[in-house]
Amino acid sequence: MDKNLLQGLDNLPEEDKMRMANLIEQLQVRDSMRMYNAVVERCFTDCVDNFTRKSLQKQEETCVMRCAEKFFKHSMRVGMRFAELNNMAPTSDQGN
Repeated sequence: MDKNLLQGLDNLPEEDKMRMANLIEQLQVRDSMRMYNAVVERCFTDCVDNFTRKSLQKQEETCVMRCAEKFFKHSMRVGMRFAELNNMAPTSDQGN
């Protein structure tokens, strides 16, 4: 877990810090599962249209792979951009 998420909690008792860390971790897992489910649903809906065989046809498989790759590249880029913006944002300890 990113230690920056727990900044500002230094004044809390250790037990409360642990609760917050566990809560943040649960939220991150939930968000990861939501993202995974979203990409599966999106790529399946966009790419799979033939249900006559139990395995994907080559064109469906290629479409699913490209779809998933685009989704994850986009997610990584958005995450990097948020990190850049977060690093540029003034913090409370820098003074106003």
